[in-house]
Amino acid sequence: MRRRTALVWAAVAVAAIAGGGVAVTERGTPAAGGNTAENTGVPRGTATVTRGDLVSATSVDGTLGYSRERKLNAGASGTLTWIADSGSKVARDGKLYALDGHEVRLMYGAEPMYRELKRGDKGTDVRQLKRNLRELGHNPALADDEEFTAGTEEAVKRWQRKHGLKQTGRIGPGQIAFAPGPVRIQTANAAVADRVGPGQQVLTTTSSDRVVKLRVKVSEAALAEEGTKVRIELPDGTTAPGTVASVGATATTGDDPGDKTPRVAVTVTFDDPDNVKGIDKSPATVKLTGQTRKNVLSVPLGALLALPDGSFGVQIVEAKRTREVKVTLGMFAQGRVEISGKGLTAGMKVGVAST
Repeated sequence: MRRRTALVWAAVAVAAIAGGGVAVTERGTPAAGGNTAENTGVPRGTATVTRGDLVSATSVDGTLGYSRERKLNAGASGTLTWIADSGSKVARDGKLYALDGHEVRLMYGAEPMYRELKRGDKGTDVRQLKRNLRELGHNPALADDEEFTAGTEEAVKRWQRKHGLKQTGRIGPGQIAFAPGPVRIQTANAAVADRVGPGQQVLTTTSSDRVVKLRVKVSEAALAEEGTKVRIELPDGTTAPGTVASVGATATTGDDPGDKTPRVAVTVTFDDPDNVKGIDKSPATVKLTGQTRKNVLSVPLGALLALPDGSFGVQIVEAKRTREVKVTLGMFAQGRVEISGKGLTAGMKVGVAST
């Protein structure tokens, strides 16, 4: 029996893209009924027709990292006299850096610290400041509003007294910086003794939450919708459950000039991040699972025959004889293909292409 391997794989690719459902007729002269043709050419290799669940999945290489990377810029001019170490974690009221010996501390808030705040000022930044002062215990009775009141001024003075600062009741970018929550210092973008000015990047920060960042082919993007559950293989060989947290809205090509495949950026979070170990920027693999076909017959891709009319069949091996059966293809997954056809049952032996 002659197998036309190149034609098989070309046709398999087309069928897979089209989603299967391709009707196949037998090669050569049809036998009675039009379903099979017999011969005595027993193949060297065989495989078994199996019944079970077939799951479409793909594994994508990514990079272990941290979420919410952002810049932290200097809010005032001065000489950098201290800066937090890379890899360190900074919580509310913790030190980020120091200019001319004056420490700049972290407070939580989405709006950046861009001005000096004083009594009479109003705005979202005032509300953020008051929330932090309450959380730090400097005036638990402060109202949750956007007005810098006398009570706010007194709370600022208490905060300044705690840190050995002149108690002015005013507070600005030379004393605090806002970030959405606790941060991890990813890199220092300046060094002690550097002269920096307002708006100049001093640190790159992230959250402390571990994530995997990867780029998925557009053709596979449907497997990585937000909320999709995945399995992540970590650098030490262990696996952990995760969830697709975000999918980019724009497809781009990578830096490799030899690969122009469009891809979208995907971020995966861990369901149990506290147990995740691994060096930042180390490789991790994400297994994306798509459609599941339950209780179907399938064979290895190498069992498919290319028939003269461009369709497919399989060669059933029975004792020392074989017969070709036309099949209809279903889903392709895990190196196998779903098949259906007259007389096909689990446990049958089929010929496979020799290697």
